[in-house]
Amino acid sequence: MWLNLSPSRRLLSLRWSLIQHRSITLENTARKAAVDKVLSAFRSICGKDNVSLGEAIREQHGKDESVHRCRPPDVVVFPRCVEEVSALAKVCHDHNLPIIPFGTGTGLEGGVGAVKGGVCFSLRNMDQILNLHPEDFDVTVEPGVTRKALNTYLRDTGLWFPVDPGADASLCGMAATSASGTNAVRYGTMRENVMNLEVVLSNGTVIHTAGKGRRPRKTSAGYNLTNLFVGSEGTLGIITKTMLRLYGVPESMVSAVCSFPSVQAAVDSTVQILQTGVPIARIEFLDDVMIDACNKFSSLSYPVTPTLFLEFHGSERSLEEQVSTAEEITQSNEGSDFQWARDAETRNRLWKARHDAWYAAQALRPGCKAYSTDVCVPLSRLPQIIVETKKDLLESRLTGPIAGHVGDGNFHCLMVVDPNDPDELHQVHLFTERLARRALAMDGTCTGEHGVGLGKRALLCEEVGPLAIQVMKGLKDSLDPRNLMNPGKILQRGES
Repeated sequence: MWLNLSPSRRLLSLRWSLIQHRSITLENTARKAAVDKVLSAFRSICGKDNVSLGEAIREQHGKDESVHRCRPPDVVVFPRCVEEVSALAKVCHDHNLPIIPFGTGTGLEGGVGAVKGGVCFSLRNMDQILNLHPEDFDVTVEPGVTRKALNTYLRDTGLWFPVDPGADASLCGMAATSASGTNAVRYGTMRENVMNLEVVLSNGTVIHTAGKGRRPRKTSAGYNLTNLFVGSEGTLGIITKTMLRLYGVPESMVSAVCSFPSVQAAVDSTVQILQTGVPIARIEFLDDVMIDACNKFSSLSYPVTPTLFLEFHGSERSLEEQVSTAEEITQSNEGSDFQWARDAETRNRLWKARHDAWYAAQALRPGCKAYSTDVCVPLSRLPQIIVETKKDLLESRLTGPIAGHVGDGNFHCLMVVDPNDPDELHQVHLFTERLARRALAMDGTCTGEHGVGLGKRALLCEEVGPLAIQVMKGLKDSLDPRNLMNPGKILQRGES
């Protein structure tokens, strides 16, 4: 394409490339000089052992589980408390160094890559569970606490935290990406379950989004700053504490598996179960390719047809009613008899197989990389989009088993791609763009739970429109005028 340009246009393009290259080189040189200047300050704040320049450590903190390439920071710091986070942020602010918060690295949209270099704040040493109020069903945690660690801590209280994205992600990281997962249809996403946040802004200022220590079950006081930071992906501030809603452990739980002759029948059953008001806790869809992969990976023996995994929570009596209604609906759509998982061990094995779908998909093509799409549409459009997506996958000859939280209209194609095959990578890119725009055309979203990160910035603009982008830009400029907080994510530099 470049060769088709006129000689003058080619010369102009070459000059512009050289100017850009020179600008980036100067920027990198200046940033590295700034890092050299602040290392002693970092070490005095959090200790010599909590500042790392090691290549392996930097690379570990420059990537997540996505297909985006590793973008290591210049230095990694490991603060131990909010005071250290604030002090480190002030030093970065004074020297114009980018700040990238890091939890467990389980994200799926390249959200931790240091695209502008800078300082990674690895928050694993802040791992305290604070201020548990069992009588009020709330708890406060630091960013190093994962969801599994919290539920282990709560085991003897009769309480649990149900938001379950599959990975053992950090809870503050889950707030930063507005994560959800298999239980969202019953218990909601992180947006509905975060009550208050402690956040360190780019200049080191510490704020509490609902007021320090405030924990009412509801409020109409002022702007909803808490939900502004939930889903902000580290671009507005560093979440150093999150106050969460807790729930009573259900008296009874029972899981079931049901097979269907077609995708349409399985998704129709999902919509009808929800329309009848069954308070189902989980309802997960796996297409034939996905169930086959799970069978092989997790040593299961379910029929290789479109399948629903279901779970019901409640009292013994209420479960009878829920199950009866759900069975009646699935059988009316030619579903099989339920295969039950009643005891905890069998249920855990069933849901572990569902959560291992990512690895099961990768095992279909050893040596390849998985990439998860993440669209969400209104329930009434769910049958149409899954059927159309399945057809697109077959016509494109791509490996993309489908699994999803169909109870809230969210599903994933786990694309398995050879990272060394540029043609296949291009075909996967085109497919994911078609899928996202298919969801937008059905009044949905390009991301139900993974976030925008690096890969969906243009799609975000299409989804919300230029005026909403301008509002986001204004918020970003107000809270982070120097664009130091996780730059390059959500809003492109030209937009912020």
